[in-house]
Amino acid sequence: MTRVLILGGTAEGAELAGAISAKTGFEPIYSLAGVTRSPNLPGCAVLTGGFGGAKGLGDFLRTEKIDKVVDATHPYATRMAAHAAEACTEESIPRIKLLRPAWEPIPGDDWRVVGDTSEAAALLPDLTDRVFLATGQKDLAAFAPLTHICFLVRLVDAPSNDLPLANHQLVLGRGPFDLEAEMEMLRHHQIGALVSKNSGGGAYAKIKAARDLGLPVVIINRPPAPTGPVVESTDAVIAWL
Repeated sequence: MTRVLILGGTAEGAELAGAISAKTGFEPIYSLAGVTRSPNLPGCAVLTGGFGGAKGLGDFLRTEKIDKVVDATHPYATRMAAHAAEACTEESIPRIKLLRPAWEPIPGDDWRVVGDTSEAAALLPDLTDRVFLATGQKDLAAFAPLTHICFLVRLVDAPSNDLPLANHQLVLGRGPFDLEAEMEMLRHHQIGALVSKNSGGGAYAKIKAARDLGLPVVIINRPPAPTGPVVESTDAVIAWL
């Protein structure tokens, strides 16, 4: 029996865990950071909460006799990816990164590509005073100085603390969202620009909605993928396993 640790938190990770569960000879363990309150869970063993850094993850891999590791975390989860690479190297355990394809601009898109949230914030005063900020809660602080801009923020769960934005509106929702709903939301809130990470995957409707409405999109580029093998599909991971 091959014991496979899947570092999840993405739709692809949950899909992969379910697919591996159906394969004879594999025992998947699906790990979540525990940030989302009602996550999408596969039908296999599930761990919730962190490991305690690279050392804690290495201890877990050794104690639980894990044979292979699949890093199916979010493309911007750089800390977890680094911990996985370090721990697997230390324990000599094969590791692969499942990285969903990035979005690519097409004719009609008005993308302003930046390296991080600080660069994104610097562009906004010249674009509009009403922004849909689709970066996730952890990345809002960079926009706090822009007190004259009204930000629309969408989160999966209600935040436990006040958001660090002087002027904002909060909406709650869990994707995927359809195009018409995204366009209606942007119109209703009179949004003039969108800020988004290049997450790839099923959150694309907001990008298309901005295109159809002629809105500029500030795209925060992905961080570099970790060293080691990287694939873009669950089928490729299963073939590697």
